Amino acid sequence: MIDQGSWRKSSYSGSDANCVEVSSTSTTVGVRDTKDREGGHLTIPASAWTAFIHSAGRTS
Repeated sequence: MIDQGSWRKSSYSGSDANCVEVSSTSTTVGVRDTKDREGGHLTIPASAWTAFIHSAGRTS
């Protein structure tokens, strides 16, 4: 379960509202749209999030 008080805005987001927020536990990561906080969130395994972040940082 994602704690509603633990959401944080991406550090790569600018001053506009076009960004995502994340919240994590030891086993899951929640991702939601900052502009639609009540619209729900995507919950994925923490290991999948870590793999995504690592692969997104790679350049070809």
